[in-house]
Amino acid sequence: MKIDGELCMSCGECIPYCPLGAIEMWDTAQINQDECVECGICIRQIECPGEAFYESPETMKWPRSVRKVFSDPTAKHENTGVRGRGTEEVKTNDVTDRFKRGYLGMALEFGRPGVGTRLGDVEVITTTLAQAGVEFEPNNPLTHLMEDAHTGSIKEDVRNEKVLSAIVEFVIPESQLEDCVGKITEAASRARCIFSWGIVARFEPDGSLPVVERLAELGINVPRNMKVNVGLGRPKGEDRI
Repeated sequence: MKIDGELCMSCGECIPYCPLGAIEMWDTAQINQDECVECGICIRQIECPGEAFYESPETMKWPRSVRKVFSDPTAKHENTGVRGRGTEEVKTNDVTDRFKRGYLGMALEFGRPGVGTRLGDVEVITTTLAQAGVEFEPNNPLTHLMEDAHTGSIKEDVRNEKVLSAIVEFVIPESQLEDCVGKITEAASRARCIFSWGIVARFEPDGSLPVVERLAELGINVPRNMKVNVGLGRPKGEDRI
């Protein structure tokens, strides 16, 4: 994103809108290009009295183009054909059966509005997980930016690109929960950015969710604002209970 200095009225009304604080006021408003994640909020949400905001053609050139597709929900990833930072996760599991019984899904979200993340910063976690034998979700857009999914390393040319957030996704057997949590916890102490993580689990037929108790024993309290798929979709397989 750019601001036309000839059209800017220096009113400062745009500054609170940027989720990364990349709009700075000098003689006129300017965008810090290193901090801008190309989320497009400024051009979509701000009623600029001078209509000074515009999108530069440089935005869609590699490697800066990855900023837009990871930060602007209206942009589509070229490799996956989907919008957003990751996959649909649990939202369609009643149809896709992606997360089967006996397995747990993991979603680690790096960065958030207000801070963002450099794509290279996720390597501390992804390389640790790769060494443990984790296989990353192939349809996740971040996986496509790995130099080698077996090592978890991020491609050199996108390593310094900043995005609003990015999600690492993978599936593990239920028996590996404690070991995986331990590795994530250890790697988190060396991480160069903030990240949150979630677990995708299936309720048992009796309505219980054993993973909650297992996490509690690890000192992790599960918040109550979880997403729940109630299973109203048309199933593709037979094992849908």
